[in-house]
Amino acid sequence: MFSWMKKQEKKSPEEIRTVTEGLRLLYRSKLLPLEEFYRFHDFHSPALEDADFDNKPMILVVGQYSTGKTTFIQYLLEEDFPGSRVGPEPTTDSFIAVMHGEVEGVIPGNALIVDPDKPFRKLNPFGNSFLNRLTCAQLPNQVLQSISIIDTPGILSGAKQRVSRGYDFAAVLQWFAERVDRIILLFDAHKLEISDEFSEAIRALKGNEDKIRVVLNKADQVDTQQLMRVYGALMWSLGKVVNTPEVLRVYIGSFWSEPLLISSNRKLFELEEQDLFQDLQNLPRNAALRKLNDLVKRARLVRVHAYIMSYLKKEMPSVFGKENKKKQLILKLGQIFSKIQLEHHISPGDFPDLNKMQEQLMVHDFTKFPSLKPKMLEALDDMLTYEIAKLMPLVRQEELEMPEQMVHGGAFDGTSNGPFIEGMCDGVYEVGEDDEWVVTKDKPKYDEIFYNLSPTDGKINGVKAKNWMITTKLPNSVLGKIWKLSDVDKDGMLDDEEFALASHLIEVKLDGHGLPSELPGYLVPPSKRRQVGSAE
Repeated sequence: MFSWMKKQEKKSPEEIRTVTEGLRLLYRSKLLPLEEFYRFHDFHSPALEDADFDNKPMILVVGQYSTGKTTFIQYLLEEDFPGSRVGPEPTTDSFIAVMHGEVEGVIPGNALIVDPDKPFRKLNPFGNSFLNRLTCAQLPNQVLQSISIIDTPGILSGAKQRVSRGYDFAAVLQWFAERVDRIILLFDAHKLEISDEFSEAIRALKGNEDKIRVVLNKADQVDTQQLMRVYGALMWSLGKVVNTPEVLRVYIGSFWSEPLLISSNRKLFELEEQDLFQDLQNLPRNAALRKLNDLVKRARLVRVHAYIMSYLKKEMPSVFGKENKKKQLILKLGQIFSKIQLEHHISPGDFPDLNKMQEQLMVHDFTKFPSLKPKMLEALDDMLTYEIAKLMPLVRQEELEMPEQMVHGGAFDGTSNGPFIEGMCDGVYEVGEDDEWVVTKDKPKYDEIFYNLSPTDGKINGVKAKNWMITTKLPNSVLGKIWKLSDVDKDGMLDDEEFALASHLIEVKLDGHGLPSELPGYLVPPSKRRQVGSAE
């Protein structure tokens, strides 16, 4: 008895320093014993592990084939990731977890699920057919220091493809949806139909609607009038599949680093991208709150599950007619849900899916279900009412202590580059030994444009530079990076040499090449080389 009291002292909330630590402790001491006792893992999601509490925020990218899922991830990272393929046909046929690693490489699925530091160990029950289609791409990217991204196979239409996958695609999506922080549903402006498998996939996300963000991609391929019709058609299609009274937030844009085909909606795309990036950048800050929210959601489902199991056990006869009674109880499960709801004052939204539960109960022996243990449920209610509430001040404290805990790097850094509202790519340059400035030969051409912009004291400000640079139709993320590289003296303006450098980098990008992460010596304007050298 005294050893038990000492054990309890160690678990007191005063000892807890972080929200994650507190949630892990509550789960192990209060929720996990209840899950195991009432066989929760046989019906719902498997037990949580340390990696589920400690992992970085994750983004799940879902969409039909050729909607730009892989390109969207490359756009965020500003580089390719191992195993990525892009094309108009269905190219991504695997679930690819894009994560940070010191060395670039690919970890196959069977090796990934035995790694205790990765939150994928509980994917093992989906079998070899799925694990052969699961990989982890690791690369040293700044964006991935804060978040991880899950690329998914392109969703096809019709029942034939659904069968040929060899695993339950919707069930895998549901597993990821319960664990990620954000779900991006990608649509193509030219391909709005929601196929049978896509409908099933969206339904698998039920219960996680707060995590869903819809992106209407490739919107630069239609004009303003068509875009209005496309947006309306998308909302109508989503309304038939997502059964919520609230309207899902839809972000409109073109998420790749190529010039816009139709630039008349450029300002709209800028604002939409800025909103989406801000939402994604805040994920690390809100990660602890999301984990707390998901644990509460799980605890409420465990409580309902306990009442269902004990009710079914209580209704079973002790000797004869067990099989007939089992069939009757499964058939009347909807009525049983209503009875439990009224008796224990439980919200209808806490109950599991009726059809799925009926299907799962068919293979179980009701007489082996556990009876109701009021003390265990009282402990759960105590956790939900008091102990979770004690963690809330810690959430606020962590937010105050880490105000800059946001996603940085890649396209996200372009949001603060000069006069542009967004960032992108990595290049094909080789540093030469020659001191000659490579921009010199084209400088007269660039000077003519520069002086037509009416410089003041030999410089043009950000507004003038932006108004000219956006005529190239390159995305703001790319132009933001070009500005950052060209404004060598960081004064927020461009002189004739810096403008020539910006023009040169624009032409390089339009020719299909990448941009350097940092300005190499041979691209630094002659008048700035001493200044850059002394700064280093």
